Amino acid sequence: MLRSLYSGISGLRAHQTMLDVTGNNIANANTTGFKASTTQFQDTLSQMTQVAGGPQTETGGTNPAQIGLGVKVAAVTNDFTQGAAQSTGRTTDMMISGDGFFVTSKAGGTAYTRAGSFDFDGMGRLVSPDGAILQGWMADAGGRVTTGARPTDLSVPKTMTMPASATTQVVLEGNLPGDTAVGTSMTKDVRVFDELGAARTLSLTMTRTAGGWNITGTDGNGGTGSTSLTSTGGRLQPTGPLTVGGVTVDTGDLTGYAGNNTVTGSATNGSAAGTLESFSLGADGTLTGSFSNGGKFVIGQVAMARFTNPAGLEKVGGTAFQPTPNSGEPQLGTAGTGGFGTLSGGQLEMSNVDLSQQFTNLIVAQRGFQANARIVTTSDQVLQELVELKR
Repeated sequence: MLRSLYSGISGLRAHQTMLDVTGNNIANANTTGFKASTTQFQDTLSQMTQVAGGPQTETGGTNPAQIGLGVKVAAVTNDFTQGAAQSTGRTTDMMISGDGFFVTSKAGGTAYTRAGSFDFDGMGRLVSPDGAILQGWMADAGGRVTTGARPTDLSVPKTMTMPASATTQVVLEGNLPGDTAVGTSMTKDVRVFDELGAARTLSLTMTRTAGGWNITGTDGNGGTGSTSLTSTGGRLQPTGPLTVGGVTVDTGDLTGYAGNNTVTGSATNGSAAGTLESFSLGADGTLTGSFSNGGKFVIGQVAMARFTNPAGLEKVGGTAFQPTPNSGEPQLGTAGTGGFGTLSGGQLEMSNVDLSQQFTNLIVAQRGFQANARIVTTSDQVLQELVELKR
């Protein structure tokens, strides 16, 4: 049989594979986080018809004569260039800028993806459209995240409560009018909280004296305390600390110049318990909740993975990948650190398919297929001529 016949057949198979890869790329032009593939060809073994001859004293050397036996697909390689960003406005949507992959778990298996379209399931976990659970590290009761531990399911429970915290400090600042008559009093009320989050009022009464001011404090639980302020050139210096019911009152920023009364008082800490209202995503993957008490509390942090050779990953469907011996083992870390890229909320990474390039590849594959089909028909015509030599 003619070698050209089998070369043409191998060309048909190779270009059919190129058409398949190109068609899949075009079909996923709008798939979130999809990475396009490219086809690479390679010639097959060549048949030797004449070996090379070395030059002799009276005879020149000869080159080898070989006839190629066709083409094969050497590799189908994934292209991991960055896809375009699409703004969605959904806080559960996340986009990776740079290298790195999200870590997901489904049915006990771990997969890695660039598609950041997540939503809540009935247990408050962040899941992909096919039910894969986003992995990360949950914060402890103090809002601290231990990233060196094994990642777990990342959840944002709607019933999450921010613990109450007791008020330990109140700050008085502003100006107490130094030209006020001796014996004049004024009161400032500050709202403070106990360790259970119960609110009470801390009343601070400031009375003008000949040498400065006296401050007396009382709270709703019966706590009392007092101190004196001495005036030195308009500066008020406390003679001792002022503590009322376990709350320290800082008076170091008060002044005593003549003029208006501008004293204000506020608690620097403490709050009632709060329920989760919303959350935001930081560039390092930190999920921070906003609570009804006005406080913010770290909920957890998204885990990121990277590979020595991302092109060695295996596609497993659902826009996800699994490691292979040539991809290297996954290295876990956090966004914003070396090699892991950064995260942004309310955005998605779109497919990196370049339609203009894919349609060009489609034409190249089609013409290559047609040319190889012509080789097959021409070889068939030659064989037909051979058959017809004997009539």
